[in-house]
Amino acid sequence: MPRVNIELRNISGTNAAAGWAGSHTVVVDRPEGKAGGMGLGFNGGQLLALSLGGCFCNDLRYAAEQLGIELADIAVSVFLELNGEPLVATHAEMQVRCTAADGSDPAPVIARAKSICTVANTLRRGMDVTIWDGV
Repeated sequence: MPRVNIELRNISGTNAAAGWAGSHTVVVDRPEGKAGGMGLGFNGGQLLALSLGGCFCNDLRYAAEQLGIELADIAVSVFLELNGEPLVATHAEMQVRCTAADGSDPAPVIARAKSICTVANTLRRGMDVTIWDGV
């Protein structure tokens, strides 16, 4: 079974964190002035939206390859609603625009990507999250 592992550590001299998986990195922070945030990186809600949209972009490419269709352009916008105390994501919408290189209808590619998108399917179904003290 595939498994994804990431690491996060604080960035010295800031209240932000650097996260990485392999050779890829991202900075995580709060907006400037919020709980010591300096606005140096993405907040959790933004990362959740990026995860959803980024996964869908990748799955559009997987779907296109499976269907033998070359995509010319992809544009995905994610709108994430946050509500409550504690603040939780309550709704997400994705606007997907793509064009096939040969001008054909991209609808089958979008439909296939919808069916295989790991993050979208996980959010729809929910998942168990375990948090423990690593000390």
